[in-house]
Amino acid sequence: MDLRNYSLVSEFVLHGLCTSRHLQNFFFIFFSGTYVATVLGNFIIVVTVTFDPCLHSSPMYFLLGNLSFLDIWLASFATPKMIKDFLSDQKLISFGGCMAQIFFLHFIGGAEMVLLVSMAYDRYVAICKPLHYMTMMSRQTCLRLVLVSWVIGFVHSTSQVAFTVNLPYCGPNEVDSFFCDLPLVIKLACMDTYVLGILMISDSGLLSLSCFLLLVISYTVILITVQHNVTGGVYKALSTCSAHIMVVTLFFGPCIFIYVWPFSRFSVDKLLSVFYTIFTPLLNPLIYTLRNKDMKTAMKKLWSQPVTIH
Repeated sequence: MDLRNYSLVSEFVLHGLCTSRHLQNFFFIFFSGTYVATVLGNFIIVVTVTFDPCLHSSPMYFLLGNLSFLDIWLASFATPKMIKDFLSDQKLISFGGCMAQIFFLHFIGGAEMVLLVSMAYDRYVAICKPLHYMTMMSRQTCLRLVLVSWVIGFVHSTSQVAFTVNLPYCGPNEVDSFFCDLPLVIKLACMDTYVLGILMISDSGLLSLSCFLLLVISYTVILITVQHNVTGGVYKALSTCSAHIMVVTLFFGPCIFIYVWPFSRFSVDKLLSVFYTIFTPLLNPLIYTLRNKDMKTAMKKLWSQPVTIH
């Protein structure tokens, strides 16, 4: 499908993070290192979970591996373009590229939100129903949970892009960010998009808030259960659960703020976008690996094995 048929605008101009050449040179080095660390860290988690038999058969680590896989894509949909633009005086992106960024942001973000709910459900079953854990969290159940997260993310993203791509863009083409995001792009359409914008943003806000409320309910039930159970196994599970809560806070905080107040002009939105799309995928592997003894042990065991060539 030729997206240009829907618009007179063939490309958009990205404002980026700043206009200072010195700052852009610094950001090029800083974010290049951050991106490499993010992709490498999450890739190591995916490989470790895939090839370690104990972790691969564990529902919790299976979901964690899928989270890291999504984080690789979340960090990659816009960051390489942003890094390249630090060396360019004019930051341009094609109409199709802009729509692709919107699609992948909402696809990956929506899938990750639902996956975090699935991980909370996993911890709920492990702590509140430990005797039925392996039955309730069978491999088939885990695969279904991952599939549902991808399907919801895809449907959510498709609905967003289907409306956005059909708007008439015939004049302004400057996006005040380092990537194309829905609230910023729809404001550039040559029509009154206030009502449509509210509906489209409500879609993202509803998904974010509903997933966040489910997570709050799940962890509240877990904390109440722990108060009445003093066994060591439960405290070990709660330690893992605390890492999940930290990730949820870091992931949903900026996301909810951006989509609850989507039409604000505060520069904080740009900072939150940086945190949401770049730093959160980096912090996830740090939180899970540095606090998780099983993961660190599996990594040492896997990477110390000699490579045999047949």
